[in-house]
Amino acid sequence: MRYFDRKKARIEIIPMIDIMFFLLVFFIMITLRMIPSTGIVTNLPRSSTANAMPPPKVLVALGPDGTITVGGRMLSAVELTAFLQSRDPAHVIVTIEGAKQASVQNLMTVMDACRAAGVTRIGLAARRRG
Repeated sequence: MRYFDRKKARIEIIPMIDIMFFLLVFFIMITLRMIPSTGIVTNLPRSSTANAMPPPKVLVALGPDGTITVGGRMLSAVELTAFLQSRDPAHVIVTIEGAKQASVQNLMTVMDACRAAGVTRIGLAARRRG
């Protein structure tokens, strides 16, 4: 009569846990990859000698009308200096993403605000020509 005995079905959950952890890691990696690409769209100037730079710790967007934007917040030059001083200025890398129509005077104002805060590593964002 062993032929008619029913065996209890078992549900293996170990492979399901492995798949859930894999999905969790996948979504975390995708989310972290998307974070640095958020920001304000600007019309960057082009340069034939543009080089790749390390990812900035602070991205400053300079608008055509001279507006300064950091992390979606509009700041004045004095507020930018205070913001950068609140971080570790010796280790902060600032990249200025200036619009093509931004004046040189506005660019110098942003650079002066960064230097007044003690930041020494300042880069200018540009697109490669061609």
